[in-house]
Parts: sequence; C-alpha cells; structure tokens
Amino acid sequence: MGSCCDLAIVVGGDGTLLSAARLLVPFEIPLIGVNLGRLGFLVDISPSDAGAKLDEILDGRYSADDRILLRAKILRNNRVIYEQTAVNEVVVHSGNAASMIEIETSINGVFLNSQRSDGLIASTPTGSTAYALSAGGPILYPTLKAIVLAPINPHTLTNRPIVVDDDSVIEIAFRPSKQFKAQVVCDNVSKPDVEKDDRIEIRREFKTFRILHPLDYDFFEILRAKLNWSSGYRS
Repeated sequence: MGSCCDLAIVVGGDGTLLSAARLLVPFEIPLIGVNLGRLGFLVDISPSDAGAKLDEILDGRYSADDRILLRAKILRNNRVIYEQTAVNEVVVHSGNAASMIEIETSINGVFLNSQRSDGLIASTPTGSTAYALSAGGPILYPTLKAIVLAPINPHTLTNRPIVVDDDSVIEIAFRPSKQFKAQVVCDNVSKPDVEKDDRIEIRREFKTFRILHPLDYDFFEILRAKLNWSSGYRS
C-alpha cells in the first residue's frame, strides 16, 4: 500500500494510527485521523465532521505536523538481535509483577542514574499524553524535538522524569538479580525475551511522520476536552 498511495486516511482510535504510522513512515505518506476510538489525541476528526473536513484537506486547506519517532534496539553481545520503531513510547519494564528491576541509564555515553523501579518509559512528544503522562511525565507540544524519560513507580521517590534533546542516544543496561525478568514494548508491540546482559539502545528514528489537520485544529483545545481541564471556567 505504501508504495502506491499519496495519503492515508486512518479510521479508528489512536492505536490504529500508531500502527499505520509505523508501517507507512518509510514511504513518507501523510496521515489523516478520523476518530472512532475513545480519547483521540491523534485521530482528531469526528465522524460527524469527516465529510466536510476531508474535503477541506483534500482541497489543500490544512495544517501539518511533522513528528518524531523512536527506534529501539536490543543488543546482545554487541550484536543487534531486535529493533522496532515507536510513535508514542518505548517501555522497558519488569516482566514479573511481584518484583522490580534494576536498570542503569546513560545519555550519549554519560551515566545518568541507576534505579530500582517497575521500569522506564522513553516517550516522544506525541506519546507524552499517553503512558508517560500516567507516570507523572510532562506534556510536550507535539512538534517539540525532545524525548521524555519517565520512571515507572521508582523505589526512590526523588527519581523524577527528565526531558532530553531528541538527538540523544539513550542506553539502558540491567543489574542482575535472582528473579530478573524484563520486557521491551514499542507502542503496543512487545519483545519479551530480554536477558540480564542485554543492552537497550533508544534513539530518534531518522524519518518523521506527518499528520494533516483541519485548519481549525487546536492542540490546547484537545487537551482541555480530553483531560477535562477548565471544566468549571465560564467566560
């Protein structure tokens, strides 16, 4: 499909658009999202408005966002055994609900910290309103060039989310433990067989993906509506 299309209209929820973006980003095809899901941060056109809004966009009246993706690699004995892209986030988490994992994080070869936690989220600005938000991470404007690192239930409460430049190379290693079990998940794609001596490398994907919006698209209005902000305010 990607080799013969100029535009993709994605009908569904945010998860549907995530899958479409990962598949179509090599072909640099812009996406339009029609929301049949729940939240709809990415698929921002309602079904009732779809006909009129799609006509406007196809007539050339639209705004466009170019958004970054992440690429995660699992390295074993300095060899890449698995890699995957992510639109929202790369999550490294414990595969055992009853125990934490101990991870060490470096940024561009410089040690950042070690932590005992349920895991770590590396999020794009697009994903900052998804899992990273529930972990206490900040909301980033979608077109910012940055990556959020948000710990999941850290044992040390002073371990807080941090935002780094999108050119950063993030490397995660594990401290061995008796009950070690960890997984890597890119959006909704999981790779469960991570071993204690593996390293995870996360960096920005070379290509971006483009979303087309109607001219009246307002990211802040979406935040107010989806997160129930300013509900008691009356102008």
